[in-house]
Amino acid sequence: MSDELSEASLQYHRYPKPGKLEIVATKKMVNQRDLALAYSPGVAAACDEIVRDPNEVANLTARGNLVGVITNGTAVLGLGAIGPLAAKPVMEGKAVLFKKFAGVDVFDIELDLTDPEKIIETVAAMEPTFGGINLEDIKAPECFEIERRLRERMNIPVFHDDQHGTAIVVAAAVRNGLRVAGKKIEEVRLVCTGAGAAALACLNLLVSMGLKKENIRVVDRDGVVYKGRKADMDPYKEVYAVETDQRTLDDVIEGADIFMGLSGPGVLKQHQVQKMASPPFILALANPTPEITPEEVLAVAPDAIIATGRSDYPNQVNNVLCFPFLFRGALDVGATTINEQMKIACVEALSDLAMKEASDQVQAAYGGQALQFGREYLIPRPFDPRLMTDLPPKIAQAAMDSGVATRPIQDFHEYRRTLREFVFRSGLVMKPVFERAIANPQRVVFAEGEATRVLQAVQVLVDDSICKPILIGRPEVIEEKAKGLGLRFQLGQDVKVVNMNDNPNFERDWQHYHEIEGRNGVSPAFARGVVRTRSTVLAALLTRQGDADAMICGVEGAYIQHLKYIRSVIGIREDTTDCSAITMLILSKGTFFLTDTHVTPDPSPKQIAKKTAMAAEIVRRFGMSPKAALLSHSNFGSRDNAFSRKMKEARRILHEQYPGVVVEGEMHADSALSDEIRDKVFPHSRFKGAANLLVMPNLDSANIAYNMVKMLGEAVPVGPMLTGLKYPAHAVSDSITVRGIVNMSAVAVVDAIDWQTTHTAG
Repeated sequence: MSDELSEASLQYHRYPKPGKLEIVATKKMVNQRDLALAYSPGVAAACDEIVRDPNEVANLTARGNLVGVITNGTAVLGLGAIGPLAAKPVMEGKAVLFKKFAGVDVFDIELDLTDPEKIIETVAAMEPTFGGINLEDIKAPECFEIERRLRERMNIPVFHDDQHGTAIVVAAAVRNGLRVAGKKIEEVRLVCTGAGAAALACLNLLVSMGLKKENIRVVDRDGVVYKGRKADMDPYKEVYAVETDQRTLDDVIEGADIFMGLSGPGVLKQHQVQKMASPPFILALANPTPEITPEEVLAVAPDAIIATGRSDYPNQVNNVLCFPFLFRGALDVGATTINEQMKIACVEALSDLAMKEASDQVQAAYGGQALQFGREYLIPRPFDPRLMTDLPPKIAQAAMDSGVATRPIQDFHEYRRTLREFVFRSGLVMKPVFERAIANPQRVVFAEGEATRVLQAVQVLVDDSICKPILIGRPEVIEEKAKGLGLRFQLGQDVKVVNMNDNPNFERDWQHYHEIEGRNGVSPAFARGVVRTRSTVLAALLTRQGDADAMICGVEGAYIQHLKYIRSVIGIREDTTDCSAITMLILSKGTFFLTDTHVTPDPSPKQIAKKTAMAAEIVRRFGMSPKAALLSHSNFGSRDNAFSRKMKEARRILHEQYPGVVVEGEMHADSALSDEIRDKVFPHSRFKGAANLLVMPNLDSANIAYNMVKMLGEAVPVGPMLTGLKYPAHAVSDSITVRGIVNMSAVAVVDAIDWQTTHTAG
């Protein structure tokens, strides 16, 4: 790990408060009655109800959605036996993944115990607290016995993710890799390097799916696992011991269909790949350095099918594809265990998902990318929104069919709807934008190229290949500041710099600016001065002239000045009278878009209608179906004045001119966000659930609401995103963070991709 990444990680963990977790109350406690209900005396009613029916604990407490992530720190990532205290950051990270991907709450528990008997007794005693147990980073072979004994004793799911999570994702990759190869699992030969918890669990699951045990060869650090071997053997490894004279990987790889590596770097050699049956199927899963790199494999076997544990290659085998959704389905039916049927259902759901044609919503979320099943797309990507909607229902159904569900789901249609709604409450809405940007990075020019926040963001953009940055500024200043900040990007190699004081295209640029503004009182001399001193103007010219694909400005200086230059140089689209600013706010309760937060002080009904239609385009770009609410002090006609009539007229125009936009109003903000409140006043609304596009009547209300919600709701803002311009351009606010600049850079890249697609098609 680089020093810069290590320092960034430490800062991430320290601020704004230590760690990655906090406990948040789900009920309000604002008066004496709330206190009496939450605690004494009212809480006694909940206690009595659980005494009467223990199953009611899932309806009256958080237990039904609570998982214990438990470790003793004896096998933490690639760090080894670092102990329970040092393992805590990893367990908190696991908790965050559970919550973020599937809405599962977690208590992380680090046990200062190495005796398996004491671990078993301690964990078993915690059964009343949890709806499920995720064992994590416990070394083999103790982990096998601990899990087996706990599964026997406890009446809730006990799941060792290092074993079974890896096994499920590997099995899904194998299932689809064999589909590509045209082979049957019952007929293939597999060689596995590594005989730890993950490797043996993978083999066990593959055998349960039809792989013949006699077709498996296991190789560990002492060589082939064979019958009669004494060195480093245990009962779990003994299951795969075979009668053979072969002793090395080189011996057993001949004619193998699949190589599965859960061992270490460089274990598999190119000449060994050449010995395998065609096409060789390589799962090189050691991290961060695989048993063999894809480049090395393809150099000797161009037809190979390859998966790794790394995110920078296709087909990443990542446990996050599995464990959040497996527990989601198990918890939702009150499963008493996670059995083989549920694991196989998860494998099938994962592998089948990769074969599905993406829906319009998924295509939008991934920017129209063709997620086409094949060698480079065997398993879904970790941020595919369909994981949440496809996996839990099939896992829940398997639990019900196998008789381990204590709370069977009655209405799967409604269950899937709640899962879909979670996807867009989770804050993962930005990830597909990054996926799309990384797949096709564009040239983004930053007007404030010397600003510290811009430089820090650029390092992230370069590291993650999100865009090709162009910085406007003085190279010597940028270089010195970057060095002082400990940044690693190289000018001329990772980043292009355009120096206003030494611009080789200065004559072309000022003349172009004069052509644009010459009839607006701008003389040639003034045009020269502006292009030499106004970095936003130069950034806009570079974008307009095709030297950059998109621009970002506004990190420093007054927003209205940046907007002025963007309007004049970039220009407004012919189909609208002005641009509009949409801001996305990612909150714990969901993702919401506000418009117009930064541009038009008092828009007319026609302008509001157009701004709403343009904002709806932005919402769709994030893979969401827009539900627009026209906000007012009037609630469906409760007030009649010029302000309420403006929003009514905007709704009429939208219905007539933009029938594809689902819109309702005029209405109060609480009516927009609550079915229950809205139905009391207007039960025939055009949409159900909360609106996700909140349209404000004027700039004051929009900007006040944006800043208030951002601060009080601890929202993550993305934007303001400008729409209605002739070329991709965004003016951000001067309060934007480094993270915000990174987010907006990805948005700008996607804007540029869409602009190019539209204009090429045109």
